[in-house]
Amino acid sequence: MRKLRISAISFLNTAPLMWDFERGIPPVVDATKPGANAFPQGGRSHVSNTPLAGDFEVEYTIPSHCADLLRAGEADIGIIPAATYASIPDLVIVPDVAIAAKGPVRSILLISKVPREQIRTLAADTSSRTSAALTRVLFHHWRGQAPEFVPAEPQLESMLARCDAALLIGDPALRVDRSRYQTWDLAEEWQQWTGKPFVFAFWAVRWVALGETRPGLDVAATFQSSRDHGVEPKHISAIAQNWSTHVGVSPAEICNYLTRHIYFWLDDECRTGLELFFRYAAECGAIAPPPPLRFIPTLKDPGR
Repeated sequence: MRKLRISAISFLNTAPLMWDFERGIPPVVDATKPGANAFPQGGRSHVSNTPLAGDFEVEYTIPSHCADLLRAGEADIGIIPAATYASIPDLVIVPDVAIAAKGPVRSILLISKVPREQIRTLAADTSSRTSAALTRVLFHHWRGQAPEFVPAEPQLESMLARCDAALLIGDPALRVDRSRYQTWDLAEEWQQWTGKPFVFAFWAVRWVALGETRPGLDVAATFQSSRDHGVEPKHISAIAQNWSTHVGVSPAEICNYLTRHIYFWLDDECRTGLELFFRYAAECGAIAPPPPLRFIPTLKDPGR
């Protein structure tokens, strides 16, 4: 039996999902890997003698690299961009936990110097494959083809100096002064088009790793419980205080973002939206056709 290696993301919108883990497990630090020094702001207690520390270890990286670590067998569990589910065999999903949006998300923005129909080059933040795939899907919906994508670091001014428009995600997007540019919230655009929520990421587990853990460990319930604790109002307030300076927005804005714009449940409506995105993304060549969604059974609900 061994610990499960978790590959996590140091974005604000994952903080509620990591609530229990950040208070029970010291992080593994590997300075050679992307995002190794981008740990969450505040709230980490470095306690190592809890039940979670006996079953898991955590390492932080960027969204796209979570999938790479799972693919290479260097992580057992990762909060992966939804678009990468198609590219890694034998993954199963933690049920009912996600980073999703049922309307505007605020942190996934298309920002342009020119009208949308005139965008020919797009500087794309390289840290999320799902947002890039969603952008391609939306452009195919809007005008039948996507612009040229140019990989770029998430620095808006330099992105717009090189290209007509920029795709900015995560915490940097929350700081954008939208009055200065033409902007589109991509989750809102998706919802208006399809009537469905958009799922950006979820926890995925290498199936083989589940057989190497201690008997009786309910992996799904552990991650669901961490989410449930993280979204409690008092804990959202604590997250907002801890992250405010780092993100560069007020605690009130962070509370609003985490409670009104991010949806942390992979319910039936979100699953339908996810499967629709997979279909459209595969049709326009943004991703490979994915396998059916497979979920970890919980000990409380072994038939799921």
